[in-house]
Amino acid sequence: MIELDDLPELRDTVMILAFEGWNDAGEAATDAIEHLSGLWDAHPVAALDPEDYYDFQVNRPRAVIDNGRRRIQWRTTRILHARRPGLDRSVILVSGIEPSFKWRGFTVELMEFAQSAGVTTFITLGALMADVAHSRPIPVTATSEDDATIHRFDLEPSTYEGPTGIVGVLADAATQSGITSISCWAAVPHYAGHPPSPKATLALLDTLSKLIDRPIDAEDLTEQAQAWEKGVNALAESDDEVAEYVEALEKAQDTAELPEASGDVIAREFERYLRGQGGTEG
Repeated sequence: MIELDDLPELRDTVMILAFEGWNDAGEAATDAIEHLSGLWDAHPVAALDPEDYYDFQVNRPRAVIDNGRRRIQWRTTRILHARRPGLDRSVILVSGIEPSFKWRGFTVELMEFAQSAGVTTFITLGALMADVAHSRPIPVTATSEDDATIHRFDLEPSTYEGPTGIVGVLADAATQSGITSISCWAAVPHYAGHPPSPKATLALLDTLSKLIDRPIDAEDLTEQAQAWEKGVNALAESDDEVAEYVEALEKAQDTAELPEASGDVIAREFERYLRGQGGTEG
């Protein structure tokens, strides 16, 4: 762990994490962390040594111009302290890249930091490609293994079995460490999955605001989501096959949301899609 700045005194800390790669369709999850970082004036306090966890041929360093001078920026996982979240508790944000190797060591480092920061709630954000319509509300599935948390926020225990990403590993490690862990997954329309995906990012932030019991200002994202939806509408209208497919997805989602429909229809659809793709759920 590379220390970048001293942490202030923290209390009842919530840690919110997202990672580029397999867990981040449309970059919706990492964009949520980026939004929170700017909104809450977050600054880095620590980083993981990229030499330990990343294949630089996959996650190449970047040449950047900083104050008129060129330098190399090594991409890694950064830990940030949010200084103005407007909460009566501390907030730590984690933004990074899914590691190329040494996942156990990576997990140990982050969990040791979480313990030292007094983290009591551990929230992972993810996004996956799914058979959902861009014109309907983006579904977000939130799960936990803690009975009190499930009851408080009307969540479900995860029933997924199969391959998982780093957010799944970290969520399990938090649970095993006695920290309340919640996983939030947004479903990104697979036919419109190129980043950015502001409507999915907005859906994740809306779910997060309920979990931390605090509104999250996202007016700029609301405008971006509306523009994104209009753009996808134009794409669908220009292709009869895409238009028919979107209409079928709309009908399926509308049926699933009827009062008489089973409450776990969307959750089952998530699991069906995950198994078909090899799994990305945490």
